[in-house]
Amino acid sequence: MVLAAARVACYLLPMRRKDREITDPAEKLRIIGSCKVCRLGMSENNRPYVVPLNFGYVYENGTLALYFHGAREGKKIGILKNNPEVCFEMDGGHALIEGKEACDYSYAYESVVGFGTVEFLEDGGEKSRGLNILMKHQTGKDTDHVFNEHHLKAVAVYRLRAVSFTGKRRLPPPS
Repeated sequence: MVLAAARVACYLLPMRRKDREITDPAEKLRIIGSCKVCRLGMSENNRPYVVPLNFGYVYENGTLALYFHGAREGKKIGILKNNPEVCFEMDGGHALIEGKEACDYSYAYESVVGFGTVEFLEDGGEKSRGLNILMKHQTGKDTDHVFNEHHLKAVAVYRLRAVSFTGKRRLPPPS
């Protein structure tokens, strides 16, 4: 129990650049909604492994859940089954901020970083729901797709329940 409390405490470390922190949940969700790729960070034997993934998401009762899909086996799946605790990151709003000298250059961005636990969905109904959430986010179409049993058995669908997530932004200077 002490180890779990220590893990949660590390998720809640304060942001160094408070002037860039985004605290409004609606604004963080706007950023998530504008992104189509989420980088999922995992750890195997104290070695990091990061993959970019398409995703879908829901925010219900104050909890963020991200949905992913892919092959039922492989390096990523093996790591997640052995250690489901992950970090995730997504970003956008990219723009070069020019300067007079090389060290004056910077970059505008907005990002969301969070921590959570991955769980594999095995129930056909849950898998279908997760795939529909992913499809709606990726396509922008509010269509419920029907997935046959063959397709549901062939794909891994997993949900990341976020323990915490933060937002950060660097705006370009006014024109």
